[in-house]
Amino acid sequence: MASLVRRCSRSRGCSLAALLALAALASPGRLGAAAAGEGGSGGKWHVVSVSSLLPSTVCTATEAPPNPSALSVVHRHGPCSPRWSRGDPPPSHAEILGWDRERVDAIHRKVARAAASKGANATLQAHWGKPLGTSNYFISVGLGTPARDLAVEFDTGSDQSWVQCKPCGDCYEQHDPLFDPEGSSTYSAVSCGARECREFGSRNCSSSSDDKKCRYEVSYSDQSRTVGNLARDTLALTPTATLPGFMFGCGHRDTGVFGEVDGLLGLGRGKASLASQAAAQYGVGFSYCLPSSPSTVGYLTFGAAASAPANAQFTAMVTGKHDASFYYLNLTGVRVAGRAVEVPPSAFATAAGTIIDSGTAFSRIPPRAYAALRSSFRRAMGGRYRRAPAPPPFDTCYDLAGHEAVRVPSVALAFDGGATVVDLDPSGVLYAWDSMSQACLAFAPSPDEASLGVLGNVQQRTLAVVYDVGNQKIAFGAEGCA
Repeated sequence: MASLVRRCSRSRGCSLAALLALAALASPGRLGAAAAGEGGSGGKWHVVSVSSLLPSTVCTATEAPPNPSALSVVHRHGPCSPRWSRGDPPPSHAEILGWDRERVDAIHRKVARAAASKGANATLQAHWGKPLGTSNYFISVGLGTPARDLAVEFDTGSDQSWVQCKPCGDCYEQHDPLFDPEGSSTYSAVSCGARECREFGSRNCSSSSDDKKCRYEVSYSDQSRTVGNLARDTLALTPTATLPGFMFGCGHRDTGVFGEVDGLLGLGRGKASLASQAAAQYGVGFSYCLPSSPSTVGYLTFGAAASAPANAQFTAMVTGKHDASFYYLNLTGVRVAGRAVEVPPSAFATAAGTIIDSGTAFSRIPPRAYAALRSSFRRAMGGRYRRAPAPPPFDTCYDLAGHEAVRVPSVALAFDGGATVVDLDPSGVLYAWDSMSQACLAFAPSPDEASLGVLGNVQQRTLAVVYDVGNQKIAFGAEGCA
């Protein structure tokens, strides 16, 4: 019972009625009987306060970062975000779902382009991005000397990092002042003749273009783009953790809707990413924990501090077939209430593979595997809760109005043929609207059986996710953050 009370109060307090409801649902005669008939490992059911699934208007972040070198990860639309204190209205759920669909569509197009270009023996344009502003999380870093604080998205699906810079003749609106290269004593532009320009710069760069400065361009699927110069400067991850000579794009012409962030930090597998650039100084790896709710914060850390927790489950980091920026995993199964869904592991083995992505919200799995997950979840939920209309991409929603607590079957992901099983937090199983008239299974099917699968950030909530790039492993640790 104590663990259930902790879950009830993790993001906000529960009423006496809710605690009594939790006690009733957790009684041996009900919860114990339901779990006794289930096979598998890990917890079989979660008894969750309904109010804990709803968005909060108060920032409840109380935990200190796990170490001095950790950066706080903030949900961009929650009460811990500066946007909230400025009174900016949060987006509607329809907008959030639309942005997520745009990002997934862009990922699928990027992989398809890569596959087609290999088949045609052609070279893919390296700097094809995904819609900025679709990611839910950002961090604050310092850039330059003296350091200028910037709020940037972090993205495990991108390599190129960039910020908006002065002068900017065509820029989107951001609340923070633009980064001024003239104000930094450690700023230097990358020349057209530099090796980095040949590897990462725009193809039209020449010794006579733009005062011999190396140009970059990132184009996005919604016709937005950022264009500017490749540069180097000191990046301050924290006051005690700095990265001299960090290479990034200094954007001078940035068009489109970018969500008012100051830029992006790419954490992909490519050579230009922050993860790769920081490897020599901090080690080949990083970790993060995404909070269970927008009303609290998580963390991002690099190097030795990013080591896996004692309870971590490891899975292999697979080499992608088509895109070197993504982190691929070998997802082979799903368990509901402790039992494997009735579908063979081959149902998860798409031609394109499965990636883990910090920017996509809701996981996409192949249609046949998703249908098995949906059937198992509906069967486990039974007739205790009324079904509710389901907005795309969801198709399994419940009306929890009038309930103080809800009994949710556990959902776990199996990797490498079941050798690694990762239990998801309840906040990664049910996605609730502003009222409890709609709470939906937080998964969606991929467009077809061959499409890339995506492990999204909602399913990663509260997990300590460790990218051990040096050993080609990814680890998941339970209760990494609140």
